[in-house]
Amino acid sequence: MFEKLTERLGDVFGRLTRRGALTEADVDAALREVRVALLEADVALPVVRDFLAKVREKAVGETVLKSVTPGQMVVKIVHDALVEALGGASVGVDLNAPAPVVVMMVGLQGSGKTTTTAKIALRLKNRERKRVLMASLDTRRPAAQEQLAVLGRQAEVPTLPVIPGEPPVAIAKRALQTGRLEGHDVVILDTAGRLHVDEELMAEAAAVHQATSPTETLLVVDAMTGQDAVNVATQFRDRMKLTGVVLTRVDGDARGGAALSMRAVTGCPIKLIGAGEKLDALEDFHPDRIAGRILGMGDIVGLVERAAETVEREQAEKMAAKLQKGQFDLDDFADQLRQLQKMGGLGGVLGLLPGIGKIQKQLESAKIDERMIKRQQAIISSMTRMERRRPEIIKASRKQRIASGSGASVQEVNRLLKQHMEMARMVKQMGKLGQKGLMRHGIGALMRR
Repeated sequence: MFEKLTERLGDVFGRLTRRGALTEADVDAALREVRVALLEADVALPVVRDFLAKVREKAVGETVLKSVTPGQMVVKIVHDALVEALGGASVGVDLNAPAPVVVMMVGLQGSGKTTTTAKIALRLKNRERKRVLMASLDTRRPAAQEQLAVLGRQAEVPTLPVIPGEPPVAIAKRALQTGRLEGHDVVILDTAGRLHVDEELMAEAAAVHQATSPTETLLVVDAMTGQDAVNVATQFRDRMKLTGVVLTRVDGDARGGAALSMRAVTGCPIKLIGAGEKLDALEDFHPDRIAGRILGMGDIVGLVERAAETVEREQAEKMAAKLQKGQFDLDDFADQLRQLQKMGGLGGVLGLLPGIGKIQKQLESAKIDERMIKRQQAIISSMTRMERRRPEIIKASRKQRIASGSGASVQEVNRLLKQHMEMARMVKQMGKLGQKGLMRHGIGALMRR
């Protein structure tokens, strides 16, 4: 998300920060380019106007224009304005109500509402240790209720049994009753969607809302629909009390305008973002971190959190013990590849690193893609246990066998072995230096050896 906007703003602020001093005309010229960039990113026009007015008011002040680093000051002002436009602070799902807490999911058909329901249920089960019950109120879309049941089995979260012909409001009431009787902490209601907003859809959603008085009413919108997502949000907001927004498919939208417009248009915080099809691909929405990503500053905190969630502690401790001894075989290399995949692959990790937008084109021209990881895993899987532990025994005939078994070329096998050899060399040097040596001499000590 925000790739094109990040690229455009990077060019604008790159030129601005290289100037020693700024005039009011310089700021105005930069903001005109920012305006075009925001509109191209599909940000709603009223939001763009309000955003630029706030930025200009602060950016043309005497404090900025006479600052030692005026360009950097303008970037900071834009960053702060982006944070404000995105909602200011992170807001989570509200569970502060008597059990069972009712969470109602609304939105159009195809926005990812049912999958998001399961994602939230899995998240509440694993992170909050809550007992969750899901109920599908979609009696119109073929197999909609079965879809939620399948997702429930995958997430190991119970779903309300289906009674054929039961209307949505009756299903919702039965879900609440079941939730109370069976001691569930949260009941999530997956309401029906339509291909477009119509009176029948709104009347049904309003009736369910009135019957259940949900603590959370989350609007699920597809970020890739851009300005249409904002229009849908406006119509839902006008008919019922929304408490939050969940943006889906943010991994597929290079513009990101819906995210920047949503808070201003609905008055509701964006609470969660879906960044993939897997049930664990759901993230908290942090305005300050998103603003950092937009301006190419990365999201190191997000990267650390993702690593903490995905890295298996026991495996990490075993790996740390081996590294301290200077040991690193191909099984360890394969483990690192698996962890990288769990963190979202190369794209997921690179997107969180500061300044990556500036070298994105170079990375693309180098043809670094996610398939490379899978090919390397296939090559390692085609090796015997002895070969993985003692890569030095892999000579010509073994390389040919490994290449044939993995569908790779001998050159790719050689490339992987060279990559591992470099990593093993670094690890061995770390082992020789020890923890104190590394602390004393730093990473430069490894480079000099």
